[in-house]
Amino acid sequence: MADEEIGDTERMEVSPELPQTPQRLASWWDQQVDFHTTFLHHLAQCVPEIYFAEIDPDSEKQEESIQTSVFTPLEWYLFGEDPDICLEKLKHSGAFQLCGKVFKSGETTYSCRDCAIDPTCVLCMDCFQNSVHKNHRYKMHTSTGGGFCDCGDTEAWKTGPFCLSHEPGRVGTSKENLRCPLNEEVIAQARKIFPSVIKYIVEMTIWEEEKELPPELQIREKNERYYCVLFHDEHHSYDHIAYSLQRALDCELAEARLHTTAIDKEGRRAVKVGAFAACQEAKEDIKSHSENVSQHPLHVEVLHSEVMAHQKCALRLGSWMNKIMSYSSDFRQVFCQACLREEPGSENSCLISRLMLWDAKLYKGARKILHELIFSSFFMEMEYKKFFAMEFVKYYKQLQKEYISDDHDRSISITALSVQMFTVPTLARHLIEEQNVISVITETLLEVLPEYLDRNNKFNFQGYSQDKLGRVYAVICDLKYILISKPTVWTERLRIQFLEGFRSFLKILTCMQGMEEMRRQVGQHIEVDPDWEAAITIQMQLKNILLMFQEWCACDEELLLVAYKECHKAVMRCSTSFISSSKTVVQLGGHTLETKSYKVSEDLVSIHLPLSRTLAGLHVRLSRLGAISRLHEFVPFEDFQVEVLVEYPLRCLVLVAQVVAEMWRRNGLSLISQVFYYQDVKCREEMYDKDIIMLQIGASVMDPNKFLLLVLERFELTDAFNKIVSTKDQDLIKQYNTLIEEMLQFLIYIVGERYVPGVGNVTKEEVTMREIIHLLCIEPMPHSAIAKNLPENENNETGLENVISKVATFKKPGVSGHGVYELKDESLKDFNMYFYHYSKTQHSKAEHMQKKRRKQENKDEALPPPPPPEFCPAFSKVVNLLNCDIMIYILRTIFEWALDTDSNLWTEGMLQMAFHILALGLLEEKHQLQKAPEEEVTFDFYHKASRLRRSTMNAQNIQMLLEKLKGIPQLEGQKDMITWILQMFDTVKRLREKSCLIVATTSGSESVKNDEITHDKEKAERKRKAEAARLHRQKIMAQMSALQKNFIETHKLMYDSTSEMSGKDDSIMEEESTPAVSDYSRIALGPKRGPSITEKEVLTCILCQEEQEVKIENNAMVLSACVQKSTALTQHRGKPIELSGETLDPLFMDPDLAYGTYTGSCGHVMHAVCWQKYFEAVQLSFQQRIHVDLFDLESGEYLCPLCKSLCNTVIPIIPLQPRVINSENAEALAQLLTLARWISTVLARISGYNIKHAKGENSTIPVLFDQGMGDSAFEFHSILNYGVQSLIKYSNSIKEMVILFATTIYRIGLKVPPDETDPRIPMMTWSTCAFTIQAIENLLEDEGKPLFGALQNRQHNGLKALMQFAIAQRITCPQVLIQKHLIRLLSVVLPNLKSEDTPCLLSIDLFHVLVGAVLAFPSLYWDDTVDLQPSSISSSYNHLYLFHLITMAHMLQILLTIDTGLPLAPVQEESEEAHSASSFLAEVSQYTSGCIGCGIPGWYLWVSLKNGITPYLRCAALFFHYLLGVTPPEELFTNSAEGEYSALCSYLSLPTNLFLLFQEYCHTVKPLLQRWCADPALLNCLKRKSTIVRCPRSADDERKNPVLCLFCGAILCSQNTCCQETVNEEEVGACIFHALHCGAGVCIFLKIRECRVVLVEGKARGCAYPAPYLDEYGETDPGLKRGNPLHLSRERYRKLHLVWQQHCIIEEIARSQETNQMLFGFNWQSL
Repeated sequence: MADEEIGDTERMEVSPELPQTPQRLASWWDQQVDFHTTFLHHLAQCVPEIYFAEIDPDSEKQEESIQTSVFTPLEWYLFGEDPDICLEKLKHSGAFQLCGKVFKSGETTYSCRDCAIDPTCVLCMDCFQNSVHKNHRYKMHTSTGGGFCDCGDTEAWKTGPFCLSHEPGRVGTSKENLRCPLNEEVIAQARKIFPSVIKYIVEMTIWEEEKELPPELQIREKNERYYCVLFHDEHHSYDHIAYSLQRALDCELAEARLHTTAIDKEGRRAVKVGAFAACQEAKEDIKSHSENVSQHPLHVEVLHSEVMAHQKCALRLGSWMNKIMSYSSDFRQVFCQACLREEPGSENSCLISRLMLWDAKLYKGARKILHELIFSSFFMEMEYKKFFAMEFVKYYKQLQKEYISDDHDRSISITALSVQMFTVPTLARHLIEEQNVISVITETLLEVLPEYLDRNNKFNFQGYSQDKLGRVYAVICDLKYILISKPTVWTERLRIQFLEGFRSFLKILTCMQGMEEMRRQVGQHIEVDPDWEAAITIQMQLKNILLMFQEWCACDEELLLVAYKECHKAVMRCSTSFISSSKTVVQLGGHTLETKSYKVSEDLVSIHLPLSRTLAGLHVRLSRLGAISRLHEFVPFEDFQVEVLVEYPLRCLVLVAQVVAEMWRRNGLSLISQVFYYQDVKCREEMYDKDIIMLQIGASVMDPNKFLLLVLERFELTDAFNKIVSTKDQDLIKQYNTLIEEMLQFLIYIVGERYVPGVGNVTKEEVTMREIIHLLCIEPMPHSAIAKNLPENENNETGLENVISKVATFKKPGVSGHGVYELKDESLKDFNMYFYHYSKTQHSKAEHMQKKRRKQENKDEALPPPPPPEFCPAFSKVVNLLNCDIMIYILRTIFEWALDTDSNLWTEGMLQMAFHILALGLLEEKHQLQKAPEEEVTFDFYHKASRLRRSTMNAQNIQMLLEKLKGIPQLEGQKDMITWILQMFDTVKRLREKSCLIVATTSGSESVKNDEITHDKEKAERKRKAEAARLHRQKIMAQMSALQKNFIETHKLMYDSTSEMSGKDDSIMEEESTPAVSDYSRIALGPKRGPSITEKEVLTCILCQEEQEVKIENNAMVLSACVQKSTALTQHRGKPIELSGETLDPLFMDPDLAYGTYTGSCGHVMHAVCWQKYFEAVQLSFQQRIHVDLFDLESGEYLCPLCKSLCNTVIPIIPLQPRVINSENAEALAQLLTLARWISTVLARISGYNIKHAKGENSTIPVLFDQGMGDSAFEFHSILNYGVQSLIKYSNSIKEMVILFATTIYRIGLKVPPDETDPRIPMMTWSTCAFTIQAIENLLEDEGKPLFGALQNRQHNGLKALMQFAIAQRITCPQVLIQKHLIRLLSVVLPNLKSEDTPCLLSIDLFHVLVGAVLAFPSLYWDDTVDLQPSSISSSYNHLYLFHLITMAHMLQILLTIDTGLPLAPVQEESEEAHSASSFLAEVSQYTSGCIGCGIPGWYLWVSLKNGITPYLRCAALFFHYLLGVTPPEELFTNSAEGEYSALCSYLSLPTNLFLLFQEYCHTVKPLLQRWCADPALLNCLKRKSTIVRCPRSADDERKNPVLCLFCGAILCSQNTCCQETVNEEEVGACIFHALHCGAGVCIFLKIRECRVVLVEGKARGCAYPAPYLDEYGETDPGLKRGNPLHLSRERYRKLHLVWQQHCIIEEIARSQETNQMLFGFNWQSL
């Protein structure tokens, strides 16, 4: 195929009729008369050649060809000269005022809360960083794609519309060249070229013929080459498409994946090439295979190769047009004019409309390019944006209908552009005035929802399609965009058109008024819960739109009144059934009411009443404008029919009460959910709150007694208050009690809730403050929780920040948790127990908190209502409810029920509410009396409440009833409230009697005095009780003391003997511990080694709770532990790791510490037997579980029974063997056993073994020196002369556990199957000991803690057990094997032993060598005949010489690799150490043939050496302490940096000037040093500069989920199929694959766009972790949902760092998974 292509290309080049160069081609075009035909002719010839191969296109080559054949000639033709020069000039001709950047999915956008006109106004990151807004209150969000940066749009911002880059008067751009106009010739050329190019783009994009081209492009001979093209859709998943392709095309999975990725990105892809029949067959195959998976077959077409080529070319031309238009406004205008021009005599609409209408049929890639064209042309020119918007509105209905039936995402639909036009204030006004866009949108809504209308013309969303309704919400959003900014100036036309739109909107509300009615189920539970989500979601979507309509209406008094009239009419039209229903008469307390007969519990009722609620909103706004007085002009009073208006909201509130009373239990969950949302913050503003307002309107207009009778009748409580209810049925009584409580609460709300501007005299700030106060009365809350509980306006603002500081103080967070707001004390006075936005639980919590607080402050527990603000004039009559006859009757009846011993018809809650109503009445009267003279006050609550009832014999007024209620024991908690009310009665009485201000104030103070008197009495009572309790306690203590004395007297003998014993013990302990304190004993190595401090250890098993002493002959006890691979100490992050452990040799550790095996323990002890039983039980229970496995049983994982840490093994606890050294013998031996003698002895022993193993073969004995000491060979047995002892005998139980633990280390460390006989088991034991010590030392250093004083208990116990295990582990292995390993380790420092595979000194970590050598060394004492080990004195020399040798090698290692570029503080040049360093380096330089420089000052060498060797010395100190049990010097327990180094040297028997080691052992070490330095591998290492391998960074800008590895800084592409890798034939996501290499399977990632931290381990486990970024309120923001600016918290970052350094990642994941168990977890493998 490639050959054919070459041939074709050549054919094109030699074609005689076309000039060769772009310049000639352009001039040839210039000579032609008709450019359009010529241009098409040219394209017809060259395009099929360029885009010849579509199956596997060579993109670079195609791009190059199209550039030279089409684009460059076009540019020459356009400019008439070299296009590169022209474009460069244009580029520098001045800044654009509009940014116009189009956002890709996932890009961060910024919105300024202070300056943006609405929340849709956003900036890209560059513009934001260069703007004033970065110092304002801004929000960050993640774009879903397709948005547009609004920088430079003056209508989008109140201030700062330009960033520095787009500012018109920027430096370097004068006014003249700001819009460098093009010369006329170029514009003329553009007018000639652009229409042809655009026409070609449009024609080819919307071309429908699959086999034919338009006639003007058919100039070549037609070939028989077709493509089978597969298109993207949203019905099929990535895997479905790959599966279908694999089956239909019979190709490899990788090829199918390649196609699928391209389809996902571009929207279509040619998957087969060939003759028409072959492609047709492939098409049918793909369709049939895809139908197996989904109901919708894949969209496949067979296209002729030339059609495909021209369509591809059209899109490339689109991108070229984009580029050209970005240079000049003139080009954009020419382009827009060409797009809008309608062809004369043609039926077709203009080109841009044709493109718009074809949008839903286009594939993804084409849509993206065409939308970008619109962005870069129409949206960059305000005038043309208006024309485009008008075209868009003209076809709005059609476009939306096509979008609703389409399956592509909204972000790539043309309808998504609505936000760019509708939110521009001037444009929105224009579209309303000229095209009545509100009506267009509302009519569209009605036209797309007809299938959901029932026969009453009401919506019913049963069996709705979620996807379809999701698309309908987009239309509702458009309505929000149009209304988002209110007009400041109203023209007559705008008013008419807006009202027209409002009427149209009322039609939608009419279809919603009373929709989805329900009837109470009686007898049988509902079978299937009806769908309720759709109706509630639409209600939520409409919430802000309803509020915006009301705000628009309220801009103008006349408009508001007309809108009110229209809305009232609509409500009346919907209420005809109620108006025509039959009537019933209600009688109570001497009042009667005639009303329609209706029962919520029997008849149909609906929770959806948007019309009634809109009317309530308009009424409030009339009240705010003070225009209520004019209402009768528009709605005559006789037509107002307030009973009808009140009826439906009242039914709704009764329904809620009946749901609370559990009368609707059989209606299932759907009703409970609806009631929840009805009162929830997301909906309540336009549901619950408006119903309360509508009833307040009713109460302000109706006769109060009639209103209350109506309420009683609807609550179905008339019978109860007429006292004709049977009190036998307890369930019925409970139901009545709940209903009465709900009704009283409802009355409290009607009378007391005045915090709505227009209902009460309050401002919006006061309303928000009250909401916040009541939220904080429940408990202190974080900012996000408060914001979540406050309603948002259309700009997503709650008004919280403006007022929170007035009522609350902020308390900053610690290392975990979040910051909270606490209520200021002065705000507590505003607490209202019956706040209408409290849920039941919030109410009881707040009441409990406030009573508790008052108790703590020694105050009474009364919680009376705060004085409410005044009602507005329109609502002033609502207060008459309080003092009307029926209200007093209700209160009196409730009090009488409470006093009646036979009555069950009352509860404490009910009385509490009755008291609250009384309090409201008295506060109202007090307020009115203080405001006006008594004779003017008509509110006579006091008189009515204190009046006697004439009808009964033993008449009592309310005050008397209250006095009696005080005596009821069940009302003990309400006593304080009753007292408060009675005092209030007294206060009002005084105000009534002496209505003069002075007396009023004194009576107030008297009542306060009365208050104080009662307080004092209460205080005295409390004091008396406390005193009595104290005396009682004293008496009991005295009795106990007497009993104790008596017991001691009786058992005197026993007490005496024990005290003697304890005295003895103390003295013995003192004697024993005396040497432990002296300095002499604080040395771990050599002849002066101190004694091992061993204590008798008695441990308790956490499983059986039995105690046992730890002894080597007892059954094993074990510590739960976790072994894991780790890269926490690596020096070269990102270095490739050998994943397979099969061939790995773990004896030597790389000096980078690239990865090691870490053993951690939680410190909990069990018997080995108990643990085995527990583990078996866990295995058994897990086989029966269906949950996602929390841990991998096959790998031996389990959770610690006590702390639930993740463990995968156990460490046997083995006691430390006490070792005592006779100091005289040791001193004597020092004379005899020098380093040289020791080395010779060791070499002799090793060569003896070699001879033995060689079975008589001649084997040369390694000799250390060639001359000097002669060549006397030491005897094989001479090593035994310096002291031996018999081997320790461990119990079988301990040995078993040792083998089990050693095998686990081997299995996990090397990731291989367990094998107890593998020779690498001891190596892995030594390696984990060394690595664990290094990790703990590094952690202590990192945290600045002392080496021994700050170890956690679990670290201490873990290290102790690990070292003693390592000693025992050697005995469970063949000693010959240990000897082999030891010889290899010693060959590093004793070059005579050099085996073939001895590594270079610079390529190993010497601390690992030290640990291995010390632990393996006793194997040299082994013999076939007898089991021996070195004695204490012998091992002290072995340890000393091994340590000194390896330390000297490490010093050489440090000095050879010294970094001369470090800024170190100079020390005295004259110091002894500096001199030694200089002379030593000079000597080394000779040995390395000058490879190491000599010009480094001595002080620098010494400081570098000291810094470099300290971690090694610290690790060695830890190692020898836990190995031998010798107490370290005091300085290592405290945090003193100064004394640490000398203390380490003294503990480890080193001189503080380390170079003295070389001098002390001068003769012995010199030859060694020469041999070390002469190693050719070492010289090579020095000459080669080390290179660090960095993790690769991908540069794909379309990355969906970028993730940052916090270990190495690599940026990866998460959860994206195209980035998956294969490990062991399993596919894993990019993050999991990276973790295997970077963190040995464990890693921490930051999801950048979501600001989430993720911990992962292995392939299948992970968890979320709080990110270390906090907003100013101390909270994290996962997913950037709140969008507040985030800043790095050092404390949180430190905590995250410690999780890593302490190797707690696995533990965190296990804990998280245990607390958040899910049946179907997240698929971590694909991360």
